[in-house]
Amino acid sequence: MLIFSVSGNVLGQEKQEQPTTRILFLLDASGSMLAKWESSDRMTVAKNLLAHLVDSLERYDNVEVALRVYGHQFGRERNDCKDTRLEVPFSGNSTAAIQKKLTEIIPRGNTPITYSLQQSAGDFPEDKARNVIILITDGLESCGGDPCAMSLALQKKRIFLRPFVIGIGIDPEYEKQLSCIGQYFNAADVQTFETVLTEIVTQTLSQTTVSVELLNEQGQAVESNVNMTFLNSLTGQPEYNYVHYQSGEGKADMLDIDALLPYDLVVNTTPAVVERNISIRPGKHNVIKVKSPQGILNLKQDGPSPYGQLPAIVRPHGKEQTLHVQQFGEQHKYLTGTYDLEILTMPRIYMKGIDLKQGQTKLITIPPPGQLAIPSQIKGYGSVYLMEENGVQRWLCNLPEENSKVTMALQPGNYRLVYRMKTAQASKFTDVKDFTIRSGATTTVKIFNR
Repeated sequence: MLIFSVSGNVLGQEKQEQPTTRILFLLDASGSMLAKWESSDRMTVAKNLLAHLVDSLERYDNVEVALRVYGHQFGRERNDCKDTRLEVPFSGNSTAAIQKKLTEIIPRGNTPITYSLQQSAGDFPEDKARNVIILITDGLESCGGDPCAMSLALQKKRIFLRPFVIGIGIDPEYEKQLSCIGQYFNAADVQTFETVLTEIVTQTLSQTTVSVELLNEQGQAVESNVNMTFLNSLTGQPEYNYVHYQSGEGKADMLDIDALLPYDLVVNTTPAVVERNISIRPGKHNVIKVKSPQGILNLKQDGPSPYGQLPAIVRPHGKEQTLHVQQFGEQHKYLTGTYDLEILTMPRIYMKGIDLKQGQTKLITIPPPGQLAIPSQIKGYGSVYLMEENGVQRWLCNLPEENSKVTMALQPGNYRLVYRMKTAQASKFTDVKDFTIRSGATTTVKIFNR
């Protein structure tokens, strides 16, 4: 078992205690709920099925339920768009209270869905729990609000995880106006309504697991030991962080996740692979396949290096984005593809079009540097230039003004030193010296007083 100690708290891989799940039933009691539905009416069916469902939820541990109703306090003639009320708050045993309240509700007024959602934010206690809303309605927003925007805003604030919407007798052309609130179910008849209620409870309370398979180019699950993050696709915040594990038999392990959240999966290879809006089936085992073939880049310099830790900037081929800064003497995995290197030698070495192939190691070596030694301790102004093959001189660096005595590593090649002492009173007293640097050798260039 892996255990970290952080600020006195112990974090490990042991199974966490299950949080409380709170289910708020948001029931439409507008006047239209009195409409006939099969052998009864919509409201009577909804009341009966809700009463049975709430009773059945008592067998679950760590589950609390509450009831908010809208459209039941005032008639339509009043046109009250704030007609919503939390009739039974959350508690450890609210079943009897909800069942009793259901018998008292009489449908009367409007359908203020947006305002009811807004008010529901205060119905949930402010602690860590899995908050769920189940909206049961036979109509659309009637008070000019935007229930979809309100639902999204509350989800982003983590007021509740996922709203479920059950439409009773909703015309198919209006379903889109409800499906953006949350996961939508069309209860076309009484039997479907009962089935939907059971399905929602199953999704909410059943264990959900996932396995992530990291595939190579042939679709084989051979990659592993990579950090991966399940991000909340609404908030962008991480919900789960794992380092991928695969058994000796090539099987990825099973992870428990909360199926009520929307996820993006980030596999933190270099560069990262992002799977947007991954599909999770609640109450099931889900296998998520991510194509992430990798090759290895090995940076090596023979012999001791006067550079010390020599870094190289790794970029996607033809792009300015920095993917990684890799030190010489290290190996690092990258997704298969083509990369450019900028090696921070003096002068810098640029390598373009480095191909990394799946499961293979690409070895990159550079010539060992030599060294430029200036033994003179003189104050002045000077620069070192690289002499390119076409005769062009390219500036590399300036010498320290207070003391010209330096030893610096340079890659093999031809160079030029341009220097004027601080005491020299004219530009004509500038010294120009050409010199050559060879691998592993020291070249001494002297500056004389004038």
